[in-house]
Amino acid sequence: MSLLRRPLVRAAFRALVVSYLLVGSVSAVVNAWPRPGWAVGVGVLVLSAITFAVCVRGAVLSGPGHLLPLALVGGLAMHAVAPYSGLAVLYVVVYAAPYRLPLRWAAAFVAADIGGTTLVSLLLRLPVPETFGTTMGLCYSAILAFLLRQLTLSRELAESRARESAQAERAHLAREIHDILAHAQSAQIVHLEGARLLLERGDVPTALDRVNRAVRLARSGLEETKRALEALRGQDIRLLELLERLAVEHRSAGGALCEVEVSGDVSALPAGARLAVARTAQEALTNVRKHAPGAAVTVTLRNLGGWCELKVRDDGGAAPAQDGAGYGLVGMRERAELLGGSLTTGPEGDGFRVLLRLPAGAAS
Repeated sequence: MSLLRRPLVRAAFRALVVSYLLVGSVSAVVNAWPRPGWAVGVGVLVLSAITFAVCVRGAVLSGPGHLLPLALVGGLAMHAVAPYSGLAVLYVVVYAAPYRLPLRWAAAFVAADIGGTTLVSLLLRLPVPETFGTTMGLCYSAILAFLLRQLTLSRELAESRARESAQAERAHLAREIHDILAHAQSAQIVHLEGARLLLERGDVPTALDRVNRAVRLARSGLEETKRALEALRGQDIRLLELLERLAVEHRSAGGALCEVEVSGDVSALPAGARLAVARTAQEALTNVRKHAPGAAVTVTLRNLGGWCELKVRDDGGAAPAQDGAGYGLVGMRERAELLGGSLTTGPEGDGFRVLLRLPAGAAS
Protein backbone atom coordinates (compact mmCIF):
# COMPACT_ATOMS: atom_id res chain seq x y z
CA MET A 1 0.00 0.00 0.00
CA SER A 2 1.28 3.49 -0.89
CA LEU A 3 2.25 5.67 2.07
CA LEU A 4 -0.23 8.37 1.07
CA ARG A 5 -3.04 5.80 0.99
CA ARG A 6 -2.57 4.65 4.55
CA PRO A 7 -5.61 5.57 6.66
CA LEU A 8 -3.48 7.15 9.40
CA VAL A 9 -1.59 9.35 6.92
CA ARG A 10 -4.81 10.44 5.20
CA ALA A 11 -6.41 11.24 8.56
CA ALA A 12 -3.37 13.30 9.61
CA PHE A 13 -3.43 15.21 6.31
CA ARG A 14 -7.13 16.00 6.71
CA ALA A 15 -6.49 17.18 10.27
CA LEU A 16 -3.76 19.57 9.05
CA VAL A 17 -6.02 21.02 6.35
CA VAL A 18 -8.90 21.47 8.80
CA SER A 19 -6.54 23.19 11.24
CA TYR A 20 -5.35 25.48 8.44
CA LEU A 21 -8.93 26.46 7.62
CA LEU A 22 -9.75 26.94 11.28
CA VAL A 23 -6.84 29.36 11.72
CA GLY A 24 -8.10 31.43 8.77
CA SER A 25 -11.64 31.52 10.15
CA VAL A 26 -10.51 32.56 13.61
CA SER A 27 -8.22 35.20 12.09
CA ALA A 28 -11.16 36.74 10.23
CA VAL A 29 -13.21 36.99 13.42
CA VAL A 30 -10.32 38.40 15.45
CA ASN A 31 -9.47 41.04 12.84
CA ALA A 32 -13.09 42.15 12.34
CA TRP A 33 -14.25 42.13 15.98
CA PRO A 34 -12.62 45.43 17.08
CA ARG A 35 -14.70 47.31 14.53
CA PRO A 36 -17.62 49.40 15.87
CA GLY A 37 -20.75 47.46 16.61
CA TRP A 38 -21.54 43.93 17.51
CA ALA A 39 -23.34 43.37 14.23
CA VAL A 40 -20.07 43.34 12.26
CA GLY A 41 -18.40 40.90 14.64
CA VAL A 42 -21.37 38.56 14.75
CA GLY A 43 -21.75 38.73 10.99
CA VAL A 44 -18.11 37.84 10.43
CA LEU A 45 -18.39 35.04 12.98
CA VAL A 46 -21.39 33.55 11.17
CA LEU A 47 -19.74 34.02 7.77
CA SER A 48 -16.52 32.35 8.95
CA ALA A 49 -18.36 29.44 10.57
CA ILE A 50 -20.48 28.75 7.49
CA THR A 51 -17.52 29.07 5.12
CA PHE A 52 -15.41 26.80 7.32
CA ALA A 53 -18.14 24.14 7.45
CA VAL A 54 -18.87 24.29 3.71
CA CYS A 55 -15.17 24.12 2.79
CA VAL A 56 -14.48 21.20 5.11
CA ARG A 57 -17.50 19.30 3.84
CA GLY A 58 -16.96 20.06 0.14
CA ALA A 59 -13.16 20.01 -0.13
CA VAL A 60 -11.73 17.97 2.74
CA LEU A 61 -14.44 15.32 3.22
CA SER A 62 -15.18 14.75 -0.49
CA GLY A 63 -18.65 16.23 -0.31
CA PRO A 64 -20.77 17.26 -3.32
CA GLY A 65 -19.04 19.51 -5.84
CA HIS A 66 -21.67 22.25 -5.67
CA LEU A 67 -20.36 23.17 -2.20
CA LEU A 68 -17.09 24.45 -3.68
CA PRO A 69 -18.64 27.60 -5.26
CA LEU A 70 -20.24 28.39 -1.89
CA ALA A 71 -16.85 27.99 -0.21
CA LEU A 72 -15.30 30.26 -2.86
CA VAL A 73 -17.87 32.99 -2.28
CA GLY A 74 -17.37 32.69 1.48
CA GLY A 75 -13.57 32.84 1.14
CA LEU A 76 -13.74 35.97 -1.03
CA ALA A 77 -16.13 37.58 1.46
CA MET A 78 -13.76 36.80 4.34
CA HIS A 79 -10.87 38.23 2.35
CA ALA A 80 -12.90 41.41 1.75
CA VAL A 81 -13.92 41.81 5.40
CA ALA A 82 -10.56 40.87 6.93
CA PRO A 83 -7.81 40.89 4.28
CA TYR A 84 -5.91 37.63 3.84
CA SER A 85 -8.09 35.73 6.37
CA GLY A 86 -9.97 33.96 3.57
CA LEU A 87 -6.85 32.83 1.70
CA ALA A 88 -6.88 29.49 3.52
CA VAL A 89 -10.27 28.71 1.98
CA LEU A 90 -9.23 30.04 -1.43
CA TYR A 91 -6.11 27.86 -1.54
CA VAL A 92 -7.91 24.74 -0.36
CA VAL A 93 -10.68 25.00 -2.98
CA VAL A 94 -8.04 25.50 -5.69
CA TYR A 95 -6.49 22.15 -4.76
CA ALA A 96 -9.87 20.43 -4.38
CA ALA A 97 -11.47 21.63 -7.63
CA PRO A 98 -9.64 19.28 -10.05
CA TYR A 99 -10.78 16.27 -7.98
CA ARG A 100 -14.36 17.38 -7.30
CA LEU A 101 -15.39 18.91 -10.64
CA PRO A 102 -15.18 17.92 -14.32
CA LEU A 103 -12.00 19.19 -15.95
CA ARG A 104 -13.53 22.14 -17.83
CA TRP A 105 -15.60 23.26 -14.87
CA ALA A 106 -12.59 22.87 -12.59
CA ALA A 107 -10.46 25.09 -14.87
CA ALA A 108 -13.18 27.76 -14.97
CA PHE A 109 -13.65 27.54 -11.22
CA VAL A 110 -9.94 27.94 -10.50
CA ALA A 111 -9.76 30.91 -12.90
CA ALA A 112 -12.68 32.50 -11.04
CA ASP A 113 -10.89 31.88 -7.73
CA ILE A 114 -7.67 33.54 -8.90
CA GLY A 115 -9.44 36.40 -10.67
CA GLY A 116 -11.82 37.04 -7.78
CA THR A 117 -9.03 37.11 -5.21
CA THR A 118 -6.98 39.52 -7.31
CA LEU A 119 -10.00 41.76 -7.90
CA VAL A 120 -10.86 41.93 -4.19
CA SER A 121 -7.24 42.71 -3.35
CA LEU A 122 -7.17 45.55 -5.89
CA LEU A 123 -10.49 46.96 -4.68
CA LEU A 124 -9.16 46.99 -1.10
CA ARG A 125 -6.02 48.78 -2.38
CA LEU A 126 -3.78 46.19 -0.77
CA PRO A 127 -0.03 46.58 -1.45
CA VAL A 128 0.84 45.63 -5.01
CA PRO A 129 3.70 43.26 -4.09
CA GLU A 130 1.45 41.32 -1.71
CA THR A 131 -1.38 41.23 -4.25
CA PHE A 132 1.04 39.99 -6.92
CA GLY A 133 2.43 37.37 -4.54
CA THR A 134 -1.03 36.14 -3.63
CA THR A 135 -2.05 35.89 -7.29
CA MET A 136 1.12 34.05 -8.28
CA GLY A 137 0.78 31.73 -5.30
CA LEU A 138 -2.73 30.77 -6.38
CA CYS A 139 -1.52 30.27 -9.97
CA TYR A 140 1.30 27.98 -8.87
CA SER A 141 -1.12 26.10 -6.63
CA ALA A 142 -3.55 25.64 -9.52
CA ILE A 143 -0.81 24.28 -11.79
CA LEU A 144 0.34 21.89 -9.09
CA ALA A 145 -3.24 20.76 -8.39
CA PHE A 146 -3.89 19.87 -12.03
CA LEU A 147 -0.52 18.12 -12.32
CA LEU A 148 -1.32 16.05 -9.25
CA ARG A 149 -4.71 15.22 -10.71
CA GLN A 150 -3.09 14.04 -13.94
CA LEU A 151 -0.56 11.96 -12.03
CA THR A 152 -3.37 10.39 -10.02
CA LEU A 153 -5.31 9.52 -13.16
CA SER A 154 -2.17 8.10 -14.81
CA ARG A 155 -1.47 5.96 -11.76
CA GLU A 156 -5.05 4.70 -11.62
CA LEU A 157 -4.92 3.91 -15.35
CA ALA A 158 -1.64 2.02 -14.91
CA GLU A 159 -3.08 0.06 -11.99
CA SER A 160 -6.20 -0.75 -13.99
CA ARG A 161 -4.12 -2.00 -16.91
CA ALA A 162 -1.97 -4.04 -14.56
CA ARG A 163 -5.10 -5.67 -13.09
CA GLU A 164 -6.44 -6.40 -16.58
CA SER A 165 -3.09 -7.86 -17.61
CA ALA A 166 -2.99 -10.06 -14.52
CA GLN A 167 -6.57 -11.19 -15.15
CA ALA A 168 -5.77 -12.01 -18.78
CA GLU A 169 -2.69 -13.94 -17.69
CA ARG A 170 -4.74 -15.91 -15.16
CA ALA A 171 -7.31 -16.71 -17.83
CA HIS A 172 -4.50 -17.78 -20.16
CA LEU A 173 -3.03 -20.07 -17.54
CA ALA A 174 -6.48 -21.47 -16.75
CA ARG A 175 -6.99 -22.35 -20.42
CA GLU A 176 -3.56 -23.98 -20.63
CA ILE A 177 -4.11 -26.05 -17.48
CA HIS A 178 -7.57 -27.13 -18.61
CA ASP A 179 -6.43 -28.08 -22.10
CA ILE A 180 -3.54 -30.18 -20.82
CA LEU A 181 -5.37 -31.92 -17.99
CA ALA A 182 -8.63 -32.49 -19.85
CA HIS A 183 -6.88 -34.09 -22.81
CA ALA A 184 -4.42 -36.27 -20.90
CA GLN A 185 -6.69 -37.35 -18.08
CA SER A 186 -9.73 -38.13 -20.23
CA ALA A 187 -7.66 -40.55 -22.30
CA GLN A 188 -6.17 -42.11 -19.19
CA ILE A 189 -9.62 -42.55 -17.67
CA VAL A 190 -10.80 -44.36 -20.79
CA HIS A 191 -7.92 -46.81 -20.58
CA LEU A 192 -8.11 -47.32 -16.82
CA GLU A 193 -11.87 -47.84 -16.92
CA GLY A 194 -11.38 -50.39 -19.68
CA ALA A 195 -8.67 -52.09 -17.64
CA ARG A 196 -11.00 -52.31 -14.66
CA LEU A 197 -13.73 -53.95 -16.72
CA LEU A 198 -11.22 -56.38 -18.25
CA LEU A 199 -9.89 -57.32 -14.82
CA GLU A 200 -13.43 -58.02 -13.65
CA ARG A 201 -13.77 -60.44 -16.57
CA GLY A 202 -10.36 -61.97 -15.82
CA ASP A 203 -8.67 -60.78 -19.03
CA VAL A 204 -5.39 -59.81 -17.38
CA PRO A 205 -3.15 -59.50 -20.49
CA THR A 206 -5.53 -57.09 -22.21
CA ALA A 207 -6.05 -55.16 -18.98
CA LEU A 208 -2.27 -54.88 -18.58
CA ASP A 209 -2.05 -53.48 -22.11
CA ARG A 210 -4.63 -50.86 -21.19
CA VAL A 211 -2.68 -49.90 -18.08
CA ASN A 212 0.50 -49.57 -20.13
CA ARG A 213 -1.31 -47.28 -22.53
CA ALA A 214 -2.51 -45.16 -19.60
CA VAL A 215 1.09 -44.94 -18.36
CA ARG A 216 2.26 -43.81 -21.79
CA LEU A 217 -0.49 -41.18 -21.86
CA ALA A 218 0.57 -39.95 -18.42
CA ARG A 219 4.12 -39.56 -19.67
CA SER A 220 2.82 -37.86 -22.78
CA GLY A 221 0.80 -35.52 -20.58
CA LEU A 222 3.95 -34.63 -18.69
CA GLU A 223 5.73 -33.87 -21.96
CA GLU A 224 2.73 -31.81 -23.04
CA THR A 225 2.98 -29.83 -19.82
CA LYS A 226 6.63 -29.12 -20.57
CA ARG A 227 5.73 -28.04 -24.10
CA ALA A 228 3.00 -25.77 -22.74
CA LEU A 229 5.51 -24.12 -20.44
CA GLU A 230 7.83 -23.63 -23.38
CA ALA A 231 4.95 -22.04 -25.31
CA LEU A 232 4.19 -19.73 -22.40
CA ARG A 233 7.83 -18.67 -22.46
CA GLY A 234 7.47 -17.86 -26.17
CA GLN A 235 9.40 -20.84 -27.52
CA ASP A 236 8.53 -22.48 -30.82
CA ILE A 237 5.60 -24.87 -31.30
CA ARG A 238 5.95 -27.58 -33.96
CA LEU A 239 2.33 -27.52 -35.02
CA LEU A 240 2.24 -30.32 -37.60
CA GLU A 241 4.13 -32.73 -35.34
CA LEU A 242 1.77 -31.85 -32.50
CA LEU A 243 -1.34 -32.49 -34.61
CA GLU A 244 0.02 -35.84 -35.74
CA ARG A 245 0.79 -36.82 -32.16
CA LEU A 246 -2.72 -35.82 -31.07
CA ALA A 247 -4.13 -38.03 -33.82
CA VAL A 248 -1.98 -40.97 -32.72
CA GLU A 249 -3.04 -40.49 -29.10
CA HIS A 250 -6.69 -40.30 -30.13
CA ARG A 251 -6.43 -43.52 -32.11
CA SER A 252 -4.60 -45.16 -29.23
CA ALA A 253 -7.15 -44.02 -26.65
CA GLY A 254 -10.33 -44.90 -28.48
CA GLY A 255 -9.28 -47.19 -31.31
CA ALA A 256 -11.11 -44.95 -33.79
CA LEU A 257 -9.91 -43.52 -37.07
CA CYS A 258 -8.33 -40.05 -36.86
CA GLU A 259 -6.77 -38.42 -39.91
CA VAL A 260 -4.88 -35.15 -40.24
CA GLU A 261 -5.04 -33.19 -43.49
CA VAL A 262 -2.92 -30.08 -44.11
CA SER A 263 -3.10 -27.81 -47.14
CA GLY A 264 -1.08 -24.66 -47.72
CA ASP A 265 1.97 -23.40 -45.87
CA VAL A 266 1.25 -23.06 -42.16
CA SER A 267 4.87 -22.84 -41.00
CA ALA A 268 4.77 -19.03 -40.89
CA LEU A 269 1.90 -18.85 -38.39
CA PRO A 270 2.78 -16.79 -35.29
CA ALA A 271 3.30 -18.61 -32.02
CA GLY A 272 -0.05 -17.40 -30.61
CA ALA A 273 -1.96 -18.74 -33.61
CA ARG A 274 -0.11 -22.08 -33.55
CA LEU A 275 -0.86 -22.49 -29.86
CA ALA A 276 -4.55 -21.68 -30.42
CA VAL A 277 -4.77 -24.23 -33.27
CA ALA A 278 -3.07 -26.92 -31.19
CA ARG A 279 -5.24 -26.35 -28.11
CA THR A 280 -8.46 -26.21 -30.13
CA ALA A 281 -7.65 -29.49 -31.89
CA GLN A 282 -6.75 -31.06 -28.57
CA GLU A 283 -9.97 -29.93 -26.89
CA ALA A 284 -12.11 -30.98 -29.88
CA LEU A 285 -10.61 -34.49 -29.87
CA THR A 286 -11.14 -34.73 -26.13
CA ASN A 287 -14.82 -33.85 -26.64
CA VAL A 288 -15.14 -36.53 -29.33
CA ARG A 289 -13.86 -39.17 -26.92
CA LYS A 290 -16.25 -37.95 -24.27
CA HIS A 291 -19.42 -37.60 -26.30
CA ALA A 292 -18.95 -39.86 -29.34
CA PRO A 293 -16.49 -42.63 -28.46
CA GLY A 294 -15.48 -44.65 -31.48
CA ALA A 295 -16.44 -41.96 -34.00
CA ALA A 296 -14.03 -41.33 -36.87
CA VAL A 297 -12.49 -37.87 -36.87
CA THR A 298 -10.89 -35.70 -39.53
CA VAL A 299 -8.60 -32.82 -38.54
CA THR A 300 -8.15 -30.37 -41.42
CA LEU A 301 -5.74 -27.43 -41.30
CA ARG A 302 -5.70 -24.99 -44.20
CA ASN A 303 -4.01 -21.73 -45.07
CA LEU A 304 -6.58 -19.69 -46.97
CA GLY A 305 -4.60 -16.65 -47.99
CA GLY A 306 -4.84 -14.30 -45.04
CA TRP A 307 -6.65 -16.81 -42.82
CA CYS A 308 -5.77 -20.03 -41.07
CA GLU A 309 -8.66 -22.48 -40.73
CA LEU A 310 -8.82 -25.56 -38.52
CA LYS A 311 -11.77 -27.91 -38.80
CA VAL A 312 -12.26 -30.93 -36.55
CA ARG A 313 -15.20 -33.05 -37.71
CA ASP A 314 -16.46 -36.38 -36.46
CA ASP A 315 -19.12 -38.70 -37.84
CA GLY A 316 -20.74 -39.62 -34.54
CA GLY A 317 -22.68 -36.53 -33.48
CA ALA A 318 -20.30 -35.45 -30.72
CA ALA A 319 -21.24 -32.25 -28.93
CA PRO A 320 -19.10 -30.44 -26.38
CA ALA A 321 -20.48 -29.84 -22.92
CA GLN A 322 -22.53 -26.68 -22.80
CA ASP A 323 -22.36 -25.82 -19.12
CA GLY A 324 -21.34 -22.24 -18.58
CA ALA A 325 -18.86 -23.14 -15.86
CA GLY A 326 -16.68 -25.31 -18.13
CA TYR A 327 -13.49 -24.01 -19.65
CA GLY A 328 -13.49 -26.18 -22.80
CA LEU A 329 -15.74 -24.43 -25.29
CA VAL A 330 -15.31 -21.09 -23.52
CA GLY A 331 -11.53 -21.41 -23.60
CA MET A 332 -11.46 -22.25 -27.31
CA ARG A 333 -13.67 -19.29 -28.15
CA GLU A 334 -11.61 -16.94 -25.95
CA ARG A 335 -8.42 -18.00 -27.70
CA ALA A 336 -9.93 -17.26 -31.11
CA GLU A 337 -11.37 -13.88 -30.13
CA LEU A 338 -8.16 -12.72 -28.45
CA LEU A 339 -6.36 -13.29 -31.75
CA GLY A 340 -9.02 -11.58 -33.87
CA GLY A 341 -10.58 -14.82 -35.10
CA SER A 342 -13.73 -16.82 -34.50
CA LEU A 343 -14.86 -20.25 -33.37
CA THR A 344 -18.06 -21.92 -34.47
CA THR A 345 -19.41 -25.29 -33.41
CA GLY A 346 -22.43 -27.25 -34.48
CA PRO A 347 -23.81 -30.27 -36.33
CA GLU A 348 -22.56 -31.09 -39.81
CA GLY A 349 -24.06 -34.03 -41.64
CA ASP A 350 -24.24 -36.99 -39.27
CA GLY A 351 -21.57 -35.63 -37.01
CA PHE A 352 -20.33 -32.51 -35.25
CA ARG A 353 -17.91 -29.84 -36.37
CA VAL A 354 -15.56 -27.43 -34.63
CA LEU A 355 -14.30 -24.67 -36.94
CA LEU A 356 -11.55 -22.23 -35.93
CA ARG A 357 -10.61 -19.26 -38.11
CA LEU A 358 -7.63 -17.06 -37.29
CA PRO A 359 -5.82 -14.29 -39.15
CA ALA A 360 -2.65 -15.82 -40.58
CA GLY A 361 -0.74 -12.84 -39.23
CA ALA A 362 -2.25 -12.93 -35.70
CA ALA A 363 0.07 -11.52 -33.11
CA SER A 364 1.81 -14.04 -30.93
